[in-house]
Amino acid sequence: MGFMSIVADNIRNIREELSDYQGRVIAVSKYVSKEDMLEAYDTGIRDFAESKTQDALAKMNNLPEGMKNDCVWHFIGHLQTNKAKKVVGEFDYIHSVDSLKLVKVVNDLAEEKGLVQKILLQVNIADEDTKFGFSSEELFKVFPEIVSLKNIKIEGLMMMAPYSNDEVYLTALFAKLKKLKEKLECVFGLSIKELSMGMSNDYRIAIKEGSTMVRVGTKIFK
Repeated sequence: MGFMSIVADNIRNIREELSDYQGRVIAVSKYVSKEDMLEAYDTGIRDFAESKTQDALAKMNNLPEGMKNDCVWHFIGHLQTNKAKKVVGEFDYIHSVDSLKLVKVVNDLAEEKGLVQKILLQVNIADEDTKFGFSSEELFKVFPEIVSLKNIKIEGLMMMAPYSNDEVYLTALFAKLKKLKEKLECVFGLSIKELSMGMSNDYRIAIKEGSTMVRVGTKIFK
């Protein structure tokens, strides 16, 4: 059996497992070849996520035009402000907007390009020193300023959970992000549609806690 058949089998197995799931299964394709992406596309995947700016744009521009335009593109890597110009407008969603400074840069670039950029605000829900993102307290402080910006659309919140086999711990983290979303909606009187949480090792737990976007890489491509 060839590797491309394995990709199709993996996607079929995930679909069967998540047959009742209404959210997006996003294929994380950052280390994946063009051929593997085409196989995933032919199997019905339409959401792809990338995290390295230069590599992502080169890969996207090397795909068949029909596929590139038919897919929804998600940027999930840490985004430096000096690289934002290459990402704004090229990706449908930027998941990893992790500071007020970056929010403002993305908004200004979107204004220059005459578009409204969909973003998710990355929250460091576990308060890890090694992770990027707003703390819950910081997000509440700056949220009014973020909401006032005209060239971004806050689609949701995103988190990168620590790698762990502790289901109780992960459940608590995912539940905490959902509660934060609900509190923001209540306090500021708006709707936040998406919760981007869960990857190959923990997406089942994340879905139980309300994830609407799971980012799956190795479970599809390896």
